[in-house]
Amino acid sequence: MIRYASTNDKAESELQRKYMEKAAVYVTKLQESLGRSPKCCVVTFGCQMNARDSEKLLGILTQIGYESVENEEDADFVIYNTCTVRDNANQRVYGRLGFLHSLKDKKPHMRIALCGCMMQENEVIEKIKKSYRFVNLIFGTHNLFRFAQLLVTMFENQEMIIDIWQETDQIVEELPVKRRYPYKSGVNIMFGCNNFCSYCIVPYVRGRERSRDPKEIVREIEDLAADGVVEVMLLGQNVNSYGGNLDHPISFAQLLREVEQIDGIRRIRFMTSHPKDLSDELIEVMKQSDKICRHLHLPLQAGSDRILKAMNRRYTKEQYLALADKIRNAMPDIALTTDIIVGFPGETLADVDETIDVVRRVRFDNAFTFQYSRRTGTPAAAMADQVPESVVREGFDRLLKAVQDTARERAALWQGQVMDALVEEVNEQDDSLMTGRLTNNMLVHFPADRTKIGQIVPVSLDTCHGFYYTGHIPSQKDG
Repeated sequence: MIRYASTNDKAESELQRKYMEKAAVYVTKLQESLGRSPKCCVVTFGCQMNARDSEKLLGILTQIGYESVENEEDADFVIYNTCTVRDNANQRVYGRLGFLHSLKDKKPHMRIALCGCMMQENEVIEKIKKSYRFVNLIFGTHNLFRFAQLLVTMFENQEMIIDIWQETDQIVEELPVKRRYPYKSGVNIMFGCNNFCSYCIVPYVRGRERSRDPKEIVREIEDLAADGVVEVMLLGQNVNSYGGNLDHPISFAQLLREVEQIDGIRRIRFMTSHPKDLSDELIEVMKQSDKICRHLHLPLQAGSDRILKAMNRRYTKEQYLALADKIRNAMPDIALTTDIIVGFPGETLADVDETIDVVRRVRFDNAFTFQYSRRTGTPAAAMADQVPESVVREGFDRLLKAVQDTARERAALWQGQVMDALVEEVNEQDDSLMTGRLTNNMLVHFPADRTKIGQIVPVSLDTCHGFYYTGHIPSQKDG
């Protein structure tokens, strides 16, 4: 079912609250039949945008009476919030669905829902309808705010419910959210993407850019601060183009100035930034700010002008290098990270060498490196000169070594310094240690007790381990 949304957002918000009340009645009946609280599990695939969407789903589920659990085996309702950036993300979901089928055979009352970017692809829907008939509910990226309504439809029907919207201009505020962390939170500032990079499926599954009202963003962050959040991550596919489609346009830099004024918020992060839209105004705001973290994720994707043009990135190698120099000159202590693809159609090892040259000249603090994944529905998938796997692997290995070398050099620069870290969690390998995140996004592990979680504390960076530090909280005698 393909739908186009209306734009009466306030009425929509009230309607969904009524559906939450109705859904809660069905959950109460389920609780009575089970003799316990029904449990739900929301599994997130993909990016921070998906993670934030999952918090919204979980907010609605807990409000109507579900108890959240971490494992599908323990759940009566499982939702997979899917990603489709690369084909292997789709294959992971199909593999996990087979596992869910076996669970549902043992628990006939179990319900399964699929949502997110992968569900916006017609061929995916057809495959699920044919091979995974046990799925109860399928919806996409544009109508997530109607989740409560969809739940009621699911409870009232036995057949598979499929509700996919082709697009929407609607942004619905004031729906429940259950955050994963009490001390930090993502905040959507916009949705969709207008860039149409030739390798990327995102504009086709997330739709065109839609910016939230800055007053609504500020109000949400003020509420988060009142609830104990000290760090926010402003989220968008291209935050640098925020505000351009508003009735009263403002720039992303202007929005940052507004967020800076909110009491209680001590750290501001954002992603992702497209190089073509990063302004001098934004650099100046970052330079002057005590709250905006000294970390900028600036996807490069390739260093060859020929490949950049084929990717439709709309900047050249030299323009990217000039921008990186401008950022580093303004903020010498900033950490620059990036995304790089190897094996784009037509790319040669000489092109990869151009990318490696950028890595060495910019001196990235880290890079997420990917082998090109052919995505059906994108212009790049139809290009004739797909690169042989052996050539892709050779270029990828060469690039990875350059990235690791420069990242280690950059990381070592901070050894012996004392820097503030937001204490995020108990260390996964050693529960006597806490894990904190520095303003430059690097992790540091150090002895501390659990009461420090959520606090920003000074940490001495004693030993660099390549991509993270171990250290300690200095005592007065250290000074």
